[in-house]
Amino acid sequence: MSTFYNGTKLLSMRDINGNKPEIYLCTSNRSAGKTTFFNRYFVKRFLNYGEKFVLIYRFKYELDSIAEKFFNGVKSLFFTEYNMTAKSKAGGMFYDLLLSKNGDSKSEVCGYAIALNCADQIKKYSHLMNDAQRMLFDEFQSETNHYASNELNKLISVHTSLARGEGEQCRYLPIFMLSNNVSLLNPYFVALGVSTRLRESTNFLRGNGFVLEQGYNASASKALETSAFNQAFQKADYVKYASQKSYLNDNTAFIDSPKGKSKYLCTIRFKNKNFGVFEFAEEGIIFCSDNADVSYPLKLAVTTEDLRINYVMIKKNDLFISNLRYYFDNGCFRFKNLLCKECILSTLSY
Repeated sequence: MSTFYNGTKLLSMRDINGNKPEIYLCTSNRSAGKTTFFNRYFVKRFLNYGEKFVLIYRFKYELDSIAEKFFNGVKSLFFTEYNMTAKSKAGGMFYDLLLSKNGDSKSEVCGYAIALNCADQIKKYSHLMNDAQRMLFDEFQSETNHYASNELNKLISVHTSLARGEGEQCRYLPIFMLSNNVSLLNPYFVALGVSTRLRESTNFLRGNGFVLEQGYNASASKALETSAFNQAFQKADYVKYASQKSYLNDNTAFIDSPKGKSKYLCTIRFKNKNFGVFEFAEEGIIFCSDNADVSYPLKLAVTTEDLRINYVMIKKNDLFISNLRYYFDNGCFRFKNLLCKECILSTLSY
């Protein structure tokens, strides 16, 4: 028997401080029903209470046929007596979403659709959308790691612009972020500190201003696994990711903390954070940790953005990097967490 996602518990949760969160994140394996649940929830809140909403996409081209993308799936299940259309505004910078009953010539604006890549332009038109009560960002994790440039800052900018309305400089405007399990290193998990806290066994995670649900729908997994098409490609990583509680782009191999005596080798600055590299000679292991000794003289910067006084670019230390690459190629690296692993991968592939 098929069972589908129910977000009632997530909606009732408080953040780590006991406050009402403003960010709700929901991840799961594919076909679990989270998009259907929240699309229905947003429409019902409008029909019952007149609460408008904002749909968030990355790129402007994704706004094409936006009404059909959002509404068709829930119309056939829950809202057969309604139709939704979209009207381009400001030269396609955003869209009004209009809801009407079948056979009724009158329609009401129930929400808006925007693209993060138009964040600067949205500032100018935010007063036309600041009556919205909630926001929805579906597929906030990109399966191809193709994010908008400075995407996190653009999302913050859009939220700040739209939260200024109704006589308040900053009003409560919750955002619901949905995604399949793609990568713990997506920019949102990293910014919220989720990457280092989330485990496969985690169902709910509370943070400062946010709550996260990591779901797993067994019936959806079974349906995908029994598909003849998916069985033909059962060894493919994507099929495993789609049906299991795993992350498509992550490999947790070599996440470990060795014990014993160690020697500090260097500090690496990556994504504006310092990482320490240690040698455990007795075990033949090189270990990367997010605990760094910035007083140690050898400090390397992965990119020009990471460069600071007393740091040097890694290309100036070819021999040292080559030695680290030798350890890596021979399976002798260990990492405290996935962020440390990403740091080393970026350093060695530079």
